[in-house]
Amino acid sequence: MDKTYNAQQFESTIYQDWEKSGAFKPVPSVNAEHSEAFSIVLPPPNATGQLHLGHSMMLALEDLMVRYWRMRGRETVWIPGTDHAAISTEAVVLRQLVEAGHENPRLELGRDKVLEAIAEFVDGSRSTINSQVRAMGASVDWSRERYTMDPPQNRLVSETFKRMYDDGIIYRGDRIVNWDPKLQSTVSDDEVNRVEETTKFYTLQYGPFQIGTARPETKFGDKYVVVHPDDDRYKEFTHGQQFQAEWINGPITATVIKDTAIDMSFGTGAMTITPWHDATDFEIAERHDLPKEQVIGFDGRLLEVAGEFAGMTIEQARPEIANKLQQLGLLVEVKEDYVHSAAISDRGKVPIEPQIMRQWWVDVNKKVVRWKGRKHSIKEVMQDALKSNDITIIPDRFEKNYFHWIDNLQDWCISRQIWWGHRIPAWYRGDEVYVGLTPPEDAAEWLQDPDTLDTWFSSALWTWSTLVDQEKASDVSLSLEDLLAQSPDFQKYHPTTVLETGYDLIFFWIARMILSTTYMTGQVPFKTLYMHGMVQDNAGKKMSKSHPETTIDPLDIIPEFGADALRLSMVIGQSPGSNSRLYKEKIEGYRNFCNKIWNVARYVLTDIEKDHPVNEVKLTTPAEHWIFGRTQQVVTEVSKLIEDYRFSDAGQEIYHFLWNDFADWYIEVSKVEPNQDLSLYVLETVLKLAHPFAPFVTESIWRFMPSRDTQLIVAPWPVARAYNSDDIAQFEELKNVIGEIRALTSKLDLKGSYLYYKQSSVLDSSQELITHLTKITGVKQVSKGQGIYLMNTKIEAWLDAASHVTENFVSTLTQELGQVQKQIDASTARLGNKAYLKGPPKEIVQETQDNLKVAQESATRLNAQIESLQGYLAELNQK
Repeated sequence: MDKTYNAQQFESTIYQDWEKSGAFKPVPSVNAEHSEAFSIVLPPPNATGQLHLGHSMMLALEDLMVRYWRMRGRETVWIPGTDHAAISTEAVVLRQLVEAGHENPRLELGRDKVLEAIAEFVDGSRSTINSQVRAMGASVDWSRERYTMDPPQNRLVSETFKRMYDDGIIYRGDRIVNWDPKLQSTVSDDEVNRVEETTKFYTLQYGPFQIGTARPETKFGDKYVVVHPDDDRYKEFTHGQQFQAEWINGPITATVIKDTAIDMSFGTGAMTITPWHDATDFEIAERHDLPKEQVIGFDGRLLEVAGEFAGMTIEQARPEIANKLQQLGLLVEVKEDYVHSAAISDRGKVPIEPQIMRQWWVDVNKKVVRWKGRKHSIKEVMQDALKSNDITIIPDRFEKNYFHWIDNLQDWCISRQIWWGHRIPAWYRGDEVYVGLTPPEDAAEWLQDPDTLDTWFSSALWTWSTLVDQEKASDVSLSLEDLLAQSPDFQKYHPTTVLETGYDLIFFWIARMILSTTYMTGQVPFKTLYMHGMVQDNAGKKMSKSHPETTIDPLDIIPEFGADALRLSMVIGQSPGSNSRLYKEKIEGYRNFCNKIWNVARYVLTDIEKDHPVNEVKLTTPAEHWIFGRTQQVVTEVSKLIEDYRFSDAGQEIYHFLWNDFADWYIEVSKVEPNQDLSLYVLETVLKLAHPFAPFVTESIWRFMPSRDTQLIVAPWPVARAYNSDDIAQFEELKNVIGEIRALTSKLDLKGSYLYYKQSSVLDSSQELITHLTKITGVKQVSKGQGIYLMNTKIEAWLDAASHVTENFVSTLTQELGQVQKQIDASTARLGNKAYLKGPPKEIVQETQDNLKVAQESATRLNAQIESLQGYLAELNQK
């Protein structure tokens, strides 16, 4: 073994060996305790470029689970794949085509050529992503790789659409949508970001009413003023009453509408409505059967109804319209610093313009879904899946978020005005609509809907569509029920054991997976949902491309530090659902840990032949009993922590055991009390425990282990063996003695000291070890001790020291006691104040009480040590 672990020397070769050996494929379990399969699907990265840190965390956590359960003997399957990412991918390629000289790629190239360009781009991106998945060490089953645009997936997407349409769950209707004027497509509510914005707020005279708005450009078609029926300011007006008003383009006849949707406390309590360009106004217009008029076009420019302002963009028109209102005497007031929440398209990065459009929708309230023997609405099933504990969320605090979103769930617009994606399987002939898995027989007479489905509609099928027999899935003559029955993977692995993903996808993807999977299969998509947080920089800020100085690219990190270091830094310190910080110094620290594993192994394996037999471990000394027992404790604890999804705690346990117990203590002990078989056993156990966290360095070391003829990836997980806890406690006392001797000899610069003790079997058998580890002169058993009394052990022991050294130490301890006494006095006074006990939160008072107790215990120890040393000094003076 080289002196230093070089990740680049091993990682790619080891991954190739794993893949060639078939280690990633599921193997039927022979373990009765773990006969149930462990199945997981990789949340498919968007095929738009390369992996980012969120993907790296996802891969590290999921691979940890898969490797653990594979070693535990469960049949494991982890299905990889990528998402076509409709809007994102099309936007990227269209931008590339514009840069290549096509001013309007859609118009110039047509649908087929644009789709061809996108498909070519996606092929390259998928190849790049797959290479990065391999670089992270993810042990996915590549033979089961899927893609959301594969023919089998396309058939199942169409089948889901048709079944929902036939059941009346999917319908086509004119409703208000979020329109992205840049992408020229609808976007879902979840793809709209709310951004705080400061703008002008205009108060306008509208006949006898004053109305407020931040968007005067939408007001040309306003012919209704809405007030609350309980608003006393407008009790003289009746519902349906008409009046004449001067308006932007001349006099109009307006109508009073009374509706409880109005917030009486906002502004004047009166507002005109623009049903075509505001969701609240649309709902009011629907309730009262009011006409709706479009004012802003789909290109973001004003239409003919705006008169002289037609053709202008919103930014151009708004100040001009305000000027005209002022000239007409209709502008009452302008507030310059009005703060409101602006809707911005997550993909297009431009303001959303609500529009009324004929789109395809999912009705979430229609009760047609058969679930547990009776009809439910989709919304009810999505609620029941968690209420009935069919799905467990980790951490459970996200259940509240989930239910809040589901309880307020509105019909889902699933059609998008783009070309890349699953084309809607609907055809039109005049007023006739045909929906099917294949075109109608007389296809020439029909026109297929040009729109595609929302990306989340197809990715919502991911857990079960990836597990059906892919060849049979392409046969549209085979019913879905027969397809599921004839798909062994689906029967064995679905519902999947766990879904691991970021908490930001709880509405985008997770909820929709539950929606579609329960409807199509009658099963939940997964049994456990584990959500990780966002990756932040060292200052706690979100990493983004706009701040490249703090952003860490996994493609840069892996060649520099190795995949294991990146994995460890993303798992340890990361608790479920909480954001975690990542910075190069942290990654470098875990590279050092990988080197520590390597160096410990290198020491243990020195002078051991490759054919050294695996012998039964024999225990003789206290240290041997201790490290053996600690090994069993760590095996038990790490196993439990992983199975409880406490991955960070499990990683910390391994880290401290390897670095502190094994390296800092037992390796040093073994230089005096060598036991090759025990050292090999502990090393082997450490490698197995660490393998799910750091697979490359552990597998690299495993190749140097004697008489190990299998790869570590398929080696059995260690099983805890019987041990005596008293043996552990005994050596822990020895550690306390050694630690205190080291501290005292260093602090007091002691030379030639002896350790005296009254009675201790562990000290009896460890005298040579103590002198080796502390560098003191010797260890002696005595009937009466003298010197500095050791305070950190139950063993009666003393360290001798000269009188002047002892006097100085007594002075130091006396000063420490004085500081501790000040803390005691301050805490006692605080707790004696009745006002303090009633004022701060209980947690603050409890903290003060805890601090007082610690200080009192410290004072007791210091007093005892000072008293002991003063007695020792008195004896020295008598001599």
